[in-house]
Amino acid sequence: MNRLKPVYDVTIRLEKVLSQETTAKNREKIIEQVNQLVELRGEQMENIVAPFSSEEKQLGQIVVEKNRTIEGKMENLFRDLKLEMKQVKKQKKSNRTYTNPYEKVRARDGRFMDSRN
Repeated sequence: MNRLKPVYDVTIRLEKVLSQETTAKNREKIIEQVNQLVELRGEQMENIVAPFSSEEKQLGQIVVEKNRTIEGKMENLFRDLKLEMKQVKKQKKSNRTYTNPYEKVRARDGRFMDSRN
């Protein structure tokens, strides 16, 4: 029996989840599915021990290749998430500045000091 088949199946499922188009609405669901599949795959990988048959070695090489593409897709997903978080933070700051434009002003007594004197 091939011990790498469950790992391969989970890797394929993970690749399919990451191949979906990511929008702001479905990003949380995709990240949740990715986390579940990564944990499941990690548990299955702990049970794999040497020696390997030639069929298992070939399947292992396929899994390693798929893993490279998965890592790239995960990096893109999290890069987009970080970018969106930065934009939200910038928008919050902009809204705060618009609401209270004098929040950062240092002069509290209302006097203007001319720096040329």
